[in-house]
Amino acid sequence: MTAAQVRTESVSFVSDGVRLRGELFLPADSHESAKLPGVVVSGTWTSVRQQMADRYANQLAGRGVAALSFDFTGYGASDGEPRDIESAALKARDIHHAVGFLAGHPQIDAERITELAVCASAMYAALNAVDDPRVRALALIAPWLHDGALVREMYGGDAGVAERIAAGESARERYERTGAVDYVPAQSPSDPAAAMPMVMDFYENPERGAIPEWDNKFAVMAWPEWLNFDSISLAPRLRVPTLLVHSEEAAIPDGARRFHEAIGADKEIAWIAGTQFDFYDQQPVVGEAVDRAVAHFERYV
Repeated sequence: MTAAQVRTESVSFVSDGVRLRGELFLPADSHESAKLPGVVVSGTWTSVRQQMADRYANQLAGRGVAALSFDFTGYGASDGEPRDIESAALKARDIHHAVGFLAGHPQIDAERITELAVCASAMYAALNAVDDPRVRALALIAPWLHDGALVREMYGGDAGVAERIAAGESARERYERTGAVDYVPAQSPSDPAAAMPMVMDFYENPERGAIPEWDNKFAVMAWPEWLNFDSISLAPRLRVPTLLVHSEEAAIPDGARRFHEAIGADKEIAWIAGTQFDFYDQQPVVGEAVDRAVAHFERYV
């Protein structure tokens, strides 16, 4: 199918009292009485749905799958304060309620709900999947999966990690005392305090990720939870069939390998060509990742 054969519905649902907003992508030829498989789609850290999740959801719907893309609590069009808090626990909670929204939708088969997560949201989708029996299969695309060892490797060793954690703890104390939130850019090639302090065309290019809906903000108090989160430890707890699609050219492939090895369920890892940012918005990489995800879902769901 092509994008012209996809229709969308603007939707909202509540996640622990917070109103979240998104789009439900449906095959255009699906009837209201049809019961479609449903996928909750999520994008990388700090992102809004228009940057990559919408693209994946559109392509999934073009292949006959209903796909929900939404903004997390405190991001994009969704409610929630403070804004731009990168929290694995919070985002996993939102995914849990997104699954609930799909399970209650009249066009979705509640017995065929899956998750597709790009980059860092692989950690959050996995966190939900280990305890959510409604999730029947999982596809992790260019997954960022870290533990303490990989965090130290990526963030300047013990000293770099300790510096960020100290900054985060100080920002948390200030927020709890005054209500003020300390922010740094999510991405900046000129600010060493940015969460991603490097040149990244995707985030700097208005034709790609530098869109008006994205605030390019990172709440400093999020560092401790982010850096201390051990996603690799989730793998042995997974009991749903899990696919990883990754590349040796993309971010921390060792994390994907170690996560895959530790999964306690049916599993597959597919290595394709492409950089990390190719998986966000470039063809044929996105299309191949979607094709593999759909084949995985069809096999198990």
